[in-house]
Amino acid sequence: MPAAMQRVYASPQLPARCFATQREGYANDLRIGLLSDTHGFLDPAVFHYFAECEEVWHAGDFGPVQIMDDLKNFKPLRAVWGNIDGAEIRASVPKELEWDCEGLKIYMTHIAGYPGAWDKRAKAALARVRPGLVICGHSHILKVMRDEPRGLIHLNPGAAGHSGWHTVRTMLRFQLDDGKLHHLEAIELGPRGRSASPSLSEKV
Repeated sequence: MPAAMQRVYASPQLPARCFATQREGYANDLRIGLLSDTHGFLDPAVFHYFAECEEVWHAGDFGPVQIMDDLKNFKPLRAVWGNIDGAEIRASVPKELEWDCEGLKIYMTHIAGYPGAWDKRAKAALARVRPGLVICGHSHILKVMRDEPRGLIHLNPGAAGHSGWHTVRTMLRFQLDDGKLHHLEAIELGPRGRSASPSLSEKV
């Protein structure tokens, strides 16, 4: 389970802010980049912050299929489709995904709710899968929460794209090892609204 997060700065050259747990001795663990709700916009900063990740996970609402293709060409991709995704994406990735990773059972779907407010379909899936980590998107609100009665952690990376009602674009980065999630970072990509968000090349 992740410890309480504190604010750090990931790079002196890029203004995206991070909130991170800091633990030593995990250099060889599986590093994951998690994002959702790109809605047709893939910030160039994603490739910077996920450069050292072994896998990228997307919790749905890609937008055009090109977003999915760009991520597939960048890193191994695990993903589910979201409510705005079209037929081509729905034919390529499932609505829900469950798998074992580094000793942890994981369940991912686009719409699930959160601890204390799981939707009906998610409740049934949690009872069936009994995961230790549940990932979703849809709300455009970054959440990292424990569900103590179910013994799981819930992650929602918020929205990495511009479309929606969020004020800041966010995503998550973390490591997995021996059934544990650690080195969790919540990365702020900048405010929603394309005119307020310079490209990576403009930031450097």
